[in-house]
Amino acid sequence: ATARGIAVCNAPDGPTVSTAEHAVTLMLMVAKNVKRSEAELRGGGTDFYARHVGVELDGRTLGLVGFGRIARRVAAAASGLNMSVAAYDPFLEPESFPANVTRSSTLEELTALSDVVSIHIPLTDDNAGLFGEALLRTMKPGAILINTARGGLVDIAALEAALNSGRLFGAGLDVTSPEPLPPDHPLLARPDVVVTPHVAAGTAGAKRRIFQSAFTQVLEVLNGQRPAGLINTEAWDQVVETR
Repeated sequence: ATARGIAVCNAPDGPTVSTAEHAVTLMLMVAKNVKRSEAELRGGGTDFYARHVGVELDGRTLGLVGFGRIARRVAAAASGLNMSVAAYDPFLEPESFPANVTRSSTLEELTALSDVVSIHIPLTDDNAGLFGEALLRTMKPGAILINTARGGLVDIAALEAALNSGRLFGAGLDVTSPEPLPPDHPLLARPDVVVTPHVAAGTAGAKRRIFQSAFTQVLEVLNGQRPAGLINTEAWDQVVETR
């Protein structure tokens, strides 16, 4: 596209609110063992209260992998739940972290102190399978893993092993690799794992913002106005010339 003088834009703000809310939803569903208790109720069980075990998030630590737009909204929600918040983002200067968010100097430092780890980074060739056996082993016993970023960041087999060993309390995933998971995948049958099919941004509000941003930027380019979401900035002069 750049070689042909075609502007490439994105709409990063469109899904922010919905995705952040979805991450918090997954965190709460896993922590409160919603999937297990609902299944037991549907199965006609008894004595639910005595057997139910959930996790109180009050006073626990949420660790954010990446501290961009979505992660910051998740941090605000977690603060409202009286959680402590820490984040790891090597691309941000220390002064970019607000006073109520502890900056971790390494990813392993973050995973070791966090009761819940929520992933908010893009997938690259360098970080594929980032949450594999080695990194999952650094997480606190009984921790919860949340991924609303990209499925390839988590090694599904390693995650299943960590769950089987009791290392993790549970996981909430909106993204997986492969995606979607086949209906007979063992993760889907686990009561300690909540999986949604990459729908975190699937709200009416998010869709409206995404589409409006896309249409607005198309019109801006056609009118010779440089759009805010321009990705290939080096092509802009050629775009203007070829209009």
